[in-house]
Formats: sequence, C-alpha cells, structure tokens
Amino acid sequence: MSTSSATARKTPDLSTRQLRAFLALAELRSFTRAAQASHLSQPAFSALIRTLEDAVGTRLFDRDTRSVQLTPEGRLFEGSARRLLDDMGGAMADLADHVERRKGRVRVAALPSLAAGWLPSVFAEFMQAWPGIRIDLDDALSDACIALVRSGQADFALAASGAGEAAYSDLRGQRLCADRFHLVCRTDHPLARETRLTAKKLAPWPFIQMARNSSVRQALDVALHPLRLNAVFEVEHLATVMGLVEAGLGISVVPALTLFHFRRETLVTRPLPLPALTRTVYLVQRSEGSLSVAAQTLHDLIVARLGKLKLDDF
Repeated sequence: MSTSSATARKTPDLSTRQLRAFLALAELRSFTRAAQASHLSQPAFSALIRTLEDAVGTRLFDRDTRSVQLTPEGRLFEGSARRLLDDMGGAMADLADHVERRKGRVRVAALPSLAAGWLPSVFAEFMQAWPGIRIDLDDALSDACIALVRSGQADFALAASGAGEAAYSDLRGQRLCADRFHLVCRTDHPLARETRLTAKKLAPWPFIQMARNSSVRQALDVALHPLRLNAVFEVEHLATVMGLVEAGLGISVVPALTLFHFRRETLVTRPLPLPALTRTVYLVQRSEGSLSVAAQTLHDLIVARLGKLKLDDF
C-alpha cells in the first residue's frame, strides 16, 4: 500500500461492542470462553471479530484448532482498544454526572441589586441540593448582563429594561416581576413626613441619580418625562446612593428589590404612588438552543422563588 493510499484510508467506525469482544478474546484466548463472557453465541461472536478485522483492514488474531494468539498488529491495537473503552466509559460517566446533577457549571448574570439582596438565598438552596454544581455569577448592569447572554458567556441573566420586551427582541425574555419604586431620604427630611408624595414634590430637592445606563435610571427617565430632577450626583452603585443620602446630600428613588441597602435608622423609605414608575425584571436567555440540565434546574428554581416574592412586603 502506498503512503498516499494509507493516508487516504478512512478511519474505521468501531463500536464498543466490537472493542469489548476483541479484549475478551485477547484475554481469554478462546472463542468459546470469550463468546460466553460476552453473552453471545459462538457464531455471533466470531462474526463480530471478523467485522472488526474487516474494519481495521488486518488480522488481529492467529487462530488454529488448538490456540488463539494476538498478531503483532493485534498486540499493537490492544492498548488502543483499552484506552478507547476507558475514554468512552469516562465520557459516559461524566455525562451521567451532569444529567443527574452530580456535577456541572452554571454562569448567571444578574443586576447587582438582585445579586446582593435576593439571589444569595436561592443559590444557597440550590447548592445545598446539588453541591457538585458550580455557579459563576456576574453582577452587572442590565446592558452588560444582556451582552453576556448574547455572547454565550452567560447561560441566562436577570435583567431589567425601561424598554420592556422590545429590548430583548432577539432573545427570549420571561417577565418575572414588576419592581415598584420607593423614595429614600433621611428621617429628618421634610419628605419623610409628607402626606402625599408626587413627582412634582420630589423635583425641587437635591437628587442622587443613578448612571444613565442603569435600569433604575432608565425607568425613572421614562416615567417622569418631561419632569426634570435636581440631580446633584450621578453614581454607579446603590451603596454610594445610600452613603450620599445618609449624609444629607440629597434624596433618591430606588426599586423595592434594592431596599436592603437602605435599612438604617437614619433613613426612611416610602413607596411612591406612581403607577407608571415600575421596573420589570426579566429572565433572559438565548432564543435558540437549550440550557444544560444544571442551568435549567437553577433557572426553574429562580422562576419559582421570584414568582412567590411579594414586593409589597418590602
């Protein structure tokens, strides 16, 4: 056989059944005993060995009436056959571990308010039930969360958008809840005792605003347009909002799911009776393809737990 024709030879399709039959015969050196060990009739076992030799293009056994011996090519193939079966066994065991949720990995992107306040208890419940599954968390603003899903770096995201479902037209967005907004101010601020809060009553006061690319800011801009707030600071993080409000530098308006940041004796939080001012939280994933078993399990747990969350309790 020429070098070019050998190179052109197709890699044979070998079955685990053929490999196990080969190794049984290599070990037992008897067609009768190897057929019995393989739970096959001797003619069926012999046919299996013959199809294997046809597939690899050479004899693997020398056999006569008294003995069965590996050929030099058979001895060469024996180690490879064991490795192939070991690799297949390992692959099947690894797949089974993932299917049975004994191992796996899920990457979630989530708004910082959810990642810090509500998700940890859900993650704890999940990891207690399936301790072998690793969760990777990216806490980021909505646009970054969605970018991670679009690029395939996150399995799914918990995000919000003032544009609603239209923002996720190329993805699959499942509405989870509508997050109501609350005024945050110092206990000694006049708005802490105001009988009826309105957007116009907020407008004159120094206001701590979130960054323009945050879902909180987007919801505020849409709901309060064309009213202009008296913004004195524009910041990225809710912890910064809390510090500035506590220092008496202004008031702010934040969603219910973020109120854990503001539970301090020096601060007051009050619900705002503005029907247009809501932030819808979505669970977003790619529209094509399915989630892994581990990711789908965490996805379903999040949907179940957030669906039961009563934002009126905040």
